[in-house]
Amino acid sequence: MADKILVIGGTGNIGYPLIKYLNQQDVQIVAGTHNIQKAQAKFEGLSNVEIKHFDFLDPSTFEAAFDGVNKVFFVRPPQLAKPKQDMLPFLTFAKQKQIQQIVFVSLIGVEKNPMTPHHKIEQMILDLKIPYTFIRPSFFMQNLNTTHREDIQKNHDLFIPAGNARTSFIDTRDIGEVAGITLMNDKYLNQKLNITGPAALSYQEIAKIMTKVLGTPITYSKPSLLKFRKVMLKRGIKKDFVNVMVMLYLITQLGNAKEVTDTAAKVLGHTPRTIQNYIYDYQDYFK
Repeated sequence: MADKILVIGGTGNIGYPLIKYLNQQDVQIVAGTHNIQKAQAKFEGLSNVEIKHFDFLDPSTFEAAFDGVNKVFFVRPPQLAKPKQDMLPFLTFAKQKQIQQIVFVSLIGVEKNPMTPHHKIEQMILDLKIPYTFIRPSFFMQNLNTTHREDIQKNHDLFIPAGNARTSFIDTRDIGEVAGITLMNDKYLNQKLNITGPAALSYQEIAKIMTKVLGTPITYSKPSLLKFRKVMLKRGIKKDFVNVMVMLYLITQLGNAKEVTDTAAKVLGHTPRTIQNYIYDYQDYFK
């Protein structure tokens, strides 16, 4: 019998590539989403996708979304920074439904950082004894065209408090494909996969690459953590989300984001995308 997989966050930077991958496999896909209309537009033409309303904070949406499902994929929405309150009801429900595999996109180095929401979610899954796969990626390349897009577009600047540290960025399209492969292969059950792109780069180097690809000078202003936090809060970004970002960039400054692994290449069967590939493909976002 074919797997029926619930993908939560299927319209996002990781969920959408995952759904496109799964749509080519012999599986049934349920896209659990907050915004039905957005999902319908996004998944038009994908034959195996059933769309269901889902909200981590509304347990009344769980039953219909989980109907007949045996595997689950999810990413923590950035605005949900209190795992016990925001995620435990969902995970407890997954346990009750005897889910055979839960794939969670965590964070590289999370085992050394118990204060992060990702660490707490991993621990809850382990405590509940749900069969799992933890995908632990380094920083997303797509953070540049989402969280940091405004500064690049308006000020031609990488306003990111990473100091001189290096980061082994990975493309979310590769994370989505890795997630798909792990959902289709039992050998990844109860595995923790640290995945990165092929190189660790400083933001000075990224600014140079962006300058070359975009044909516009891009700078790296290297703000302090305090200045970054102040500016983000002033822009109206939620305090919990800003605090998580500051924590992650502090981890980066301490040198904990520079690890390069070959795990993604081994799972994918090919080298993951480079930052040059990403900037070329996404250049219209920055203009």
